Amino acid sequence: MNNEMQKAIIYCRVSDMKQVRDGHGLESQETRCREFAVNKGYEVVAVYHERGVTGKLMDRPQMLAMLEYLQKHKKRERFIVIIDDISRLARDVETHIQLRKAVSNTGALLESPSIEFGDDSDSRFIELLLANVAGHQREKNAEQTRNRMRARAMNGYWVSRAPIGYEYTELPEHGKIMVPCEPLASIVKEGLEGYASGRFASQTELKRFFEGFSVFPRTPQGRVNFQTVSDMLKKSLYAARINLPNWGLHDIPAKHQPLISYETYQAIQNQVKGHSHAPARKDLHKDFPLRGFVGCACCEKPMTAGWTKGRSQYYPYYFCQQKGCEMYGKVIAKAKIEGDFEKLLGALHPTKSVANLAYDIFKDQWKLREVRYQEEADALKKEMADLDKVIAQTLDKIFCSDSPTLVKAGENRIKDLERDKQVLVEKIAKCGTRLPDFDDIYRTAFEFLANPRKLWSSERFADKRTVAKLAFNGLIPYVRNEGYRTAPIAEPFRLLRRIDGHDNEMVAPPGLEPGT
Repeated sequence: MNNEMQKAIIYCRVSDMKQVRDGHGLESQETRCREFAVNKGYEVVAVYHERGVTGKLMDRPQMLAMLEYLQKHKKRERFIVIIDDISRLARDVETHIQLRKAVSNTGALLESPSIEFGDDSDSRFIELLLANVAGHQREKNAEQTRNRMRARAMNGYWVSRAPIGYEYTELPEHGKIMVPCEPLASIVKEGLEGYASGRFASQTELKRFFEGFSVFPRTPQGRVNFQTVSDMLKKSLYAARINLPNWGLHDIPAKHQPLISYETYQAIQNQVKGHSHAPARKDLHKDFPLRGFVGCACCEKPMTAGWTKGRSQYYPYYFCQQKGCEMYGKVIAKAKIEGDFEKLLGALHPTKSVANLAYDIFKDQWKLREVRYQEEADALKKEMADLDKVIAQTLDKIFCSDSPTLVKAGENRIKDLERDKQVLVEKIAKCGTRLPDFDDIYRTAFEFLANPRKLWSSERFADKRTVAKLAFNGLIPYVRNEGYRTAPIAEPFRLLRRIDGHDNEMVAPPGLEPGT
């Protein structure tokens, strides 16, 4: 074959994303292949770079593009395909054979500065032997990588992508470790703790809370996925616990800083299980924050809301959709029903003297709590000792049992007990620390109790929903053309009213409901 100005194509591949990011690997392969082409007198007409693709795969974007190019021009030219090394073509014997055949079917020849390809038995034997070695190296590298990752996870370090709220950094005493990434970490912490405490009654509400922050990651369509929220609720990493069941790792204490306590994580799991079969509400919308809180006084069912088209524009209304109710389909203007609600909040506003008295009462209780801290720690230690006895007894039963069913049940029981033990360890650790400053902890709560209308005036949908949830218990009945009836106020405001000498329930201010 006449090699003078023979057309050649270079194929380069790296599977390591670090090599892709650093720009190494592909350049050196291409340089070596070009040097080989010059020495052979070949003219390089195309170069194909395969980035971040394993050598086990047959279907690779750049490989398919190269084969398509060769097939398209095979009637006019016979090309030389140059690879730096046999492992760049494939790292699997079957894949190597298929690619060799695919290249051969286009009429092209395969060459390399590292190996001489031939059709005789010895050349084919050496070629397949080297392909087998390359496949073995790939499997061995993968095995070693998994073992190293598992060992590092056992030592308390997460070894995969950092979840939302964390990022990786290098620290001298740890190496690569996750650290909280602000402001996302604080947003995630508030959201998860809110879900655990019941502030967010559903994953839908939590999703809308996250959507209220522009920095929270979104899909290309600008939305926060339900699956993202669901996955976050199940991540023990936020409580500094590593769970990798496929590697046999369960509840490994992690080295990174937790965003929530383990107790909060367990409360979230209980919430998730309790709501696992509850359908996500589709009727929540930022334009109607009282939907689901305001009820029809006639049928005692929650009102819905929506936009109604007028002659020239759309108008927002709340209305009852319960068939058979005499208020069915009769609308109430959004401005009216939410304006009356703001007046209700104004009636909750305690006097300055009552707010100060309540503040002093709570502060005294806080001081008493500091005194009881040591007593609580002793009780928790006793509870942990009892828990250790139960774990030991369960282990004895497992060892003495020949029934696989009983053994499995015992193992599951021990896992549950170990989780309870982790919660106790966390509580005992808290008892050994100094309580935070009372003013720092309760400032926001007392600001809300002193003036709930301030939070209601927020532009955030989640804040408005929080006000309705914290200020009242259950549905707030509303009569069309009249106003709110007696509203079931929440316990903190009921306590303030008791201090002030008022009745337990709150009747709407004058002008909201006619006298009876």
